[in-house]
Amino acid sequence: MANDRSVTATRTPPSLTFGKTEREDHPWEIQLVKHPERTESAQFRAAKEAVNKILQELGRTDRPYGPGPYEMHHGGSLWVKTDGGWRMYRARVGIEWSMQFCADPAKVDRLRQEAADLVAAFPETLPALDALGYKRARKLLDTPITDADGVAAWTDSLFNACVPLTRGNHQGILPKAAGEHHYPWPIKGADYIRYDDFNLWVTLPDGTHAGVAPVAARGSGDGRLRIVHARHGTPAGDVLAKAQRRKVMAVLPPDSPMALEAFQQQIAPGARTASSRPRSRVTRGGTRRAG
Repeated sequence: MANDRSVTATRTPPSLTFGKTEREDHPWEIQLVKHPERTESAQFRAAKEAVNKILQELGRTDRPYGPGPYEMHHGGSLWVKTDGGWRMYRARVGIEWSMQFCADPAKVDRLRQEAADLVAAFPETLPALDALGYKRARKLLDTPITDADGVAAWTDSLFNACVPLTRGNHQGILPKAAGEHHYPWPIKGADYIRYDDFNLWVTLPDGTHAGVAPVAARGSGDGRLRIVHARHGTPAGDVLAKAQRRKVMAVLPPDSPMALEAFQQQIAPGARTASSRPRSRVTRGGTRRAG
């Protein structure tokens, strides 16, 4: 079967030295410069104040991305008030602050219309936001976005700028944390739904990191891993690109150091292969059960 094929890396990636201009044979250069002074807009301050009140209402266990402390991520934060309390949905597209300057107002206006449709389905939302002091919500949802000022207001609004993430989940770099600014969302998103005892990110032989996923369901005894993300220009990144071109998976064997790292908390200490039944694990309530 095609999915059982695998490929291996063939070259060593170039290095990049930060702090100076870099050049290669094919002319290019990049300069590392300081950010211009950036102050928080009135829109952003008002949105953060409202969402912090919402988070207090939710309590630690009901918050969308853990208990905090938080940084507010411009990731498309559609907050609505349901019969069961506050909920946050992700917009089709989030607008990062720096990306507003290339944003087409007509395309951003479509995001506004989609947000308005969602909020309309939860009629408690606007009165609840008014009660929290965020009285600009109705105007934001009702006003067509036609220029850069409208894009800026939407970018820093409660409906875009207030995804509450920890610093690591927001801006982190592996090996400490995988932040949404640096790792692709289809992979990073698994950090929020994976089993606590599965390590999503593993260390590769060249010292870089890869996002991985099991090839079979929990309890199957299959300890192989599929590489789902690796840095471009690295041996693993080349393998993954080659596998995708061939429409096959890039799979690590169960006795590889990466597989043992990924399944470390599920297998017996000192095990030489990840192909075994997972150990019982501690649930949030404190009792142990089989995986």
